[in-house]
Amino acid sequence: MDLNYTPEDLAFRDQVRSYLETNLPTDLQQKVLNHKRLSREDFVRWHKILAKQGWVATGWPKEYGGTGWTPTQRHIFEEECARAGTPAILPFGVNMVAPVIMAFGNQAQKEYYLPRILNCDDWWCQGYSEPGSGSDLASLKTRAERVGDHYIVNGQKTWTTLAQHADMIFCLVRTEPNGRKQEGISFLLIDMKTPGITVRPIIMLDEDHEVNEVFFDNVKVPVQNLIGEENKGWTYAKYLLGHERTNIAAVGRAKRELQFLKRVAAEHHKNGQPLIDDPVYANKVATLEIEIMALEITVMRVISQDSGRPGPEASLLKIKGTEIQQRLTELMVEAVGPYAQPFDPAFLEGENEHSVMDDDDAAALAAYYFNFRKTSIYGGSNEIQKNIITQMILGL
Repeated sequence: MDLNYTPEDLAFRDQVRSYLETNLPTDLQQKVLNHKRLSREDFVRWHKILAKQGWVATGWPKEYGGTGWTPTQRHIFEEECARAGTPAILPFGVNMVAPVIMAFGNQAQKEYYLPRILNCDDWWCQGYSEPGSGSDLASLKTRAERVGDHYIVNGQKTWTTLAQHADMIFCLVRTEPNGRKQEGISFLLIDMKTPGITVRPIIMLDEDHEVNEVFFDNVKVPVQNLIGEENKGWTYAKYLLGHERTNIAAVGRAKRELQFLKRVAAEHHKNGQPLIDDPVYANKVATLEIEIMALEITVMRVISQDSGRPGPEASLLKIKGTEIQQRLTELMVEAVGPYAQPFDPAFLEGENEHSVMDDDDAAALAAYYFNFRKTSIYGGSNEIQKNIITQMILGL
């Protein structure tokens, strides 16, 4: 296949690049490029800017308000957004629950939820993992018992990203305790303001409040919030995870961070010379750059065969993408040496324009490193992805 862009693709890239140069707010761009933390308002503001342009749901069909772009156009758009330093469009609504609603939801659910996702009227979070049910997700225990026209939900979810901001949560719940564990799971949409829901923060090593525990105590959920059929939720969950794993690859961001890494390595010295000129370190950077190029080619091979439904090849992208992301942060920390040991929360939160450490590049890197330790675990741990590849691609 031809991996070169056509003249039409290049014209589209120029259009996207011009739009971003004009419409991306400088304060948001600087936060992203300097590895600072983004607030709820930051994410929502950028979402609504893109929504006004009609560029939020790049993978949705036009009939639901999507762009109708080709896979290559979507790839170009994501790469240009990463290159420019835009905030991410949070995946939980647009890229995760929305495809499930389109594929398995009823007409009323599509008409109500999809426009609200497009406009960011609802902030979504994901209720999958539980204590003891992460990689073995089918062992989940959160229970939903049907009583009349409601389900009564009891249980706990954990590692729920940004649940403190969420209006809605899509949840896997057990509706049938007997039989094969995969066959007794249902997929519910739950309003986070429902009485009986408690969100408790989990503060991570980088001192950020990004993930949470979510508790359900006799939470009443209307039966109309069930997606598809009762006890068929495992099918919908796997469909959703394919979309999540494909997006985790984040080639555009890796390419941007590689340029940041090269600049930092050129500005920090070892034995009187720029670190980037040290043969051992330069070899590490070159090896990583080759891996990023190989990942990009693999992504383009996958999207060129796009069927609208990610297959097991998404596991390949997830594994390699997260390994590259972690390696980037490792080399960044290595480049700045002892400057990476402390980090400055006030600088990360945008309270101070410059870090007290006299090195704004280094100030965020320890927190950045810690945060990216999780990438090989979320979306299904890389060990589980290797099992999927073994079974579904290699047939072993």
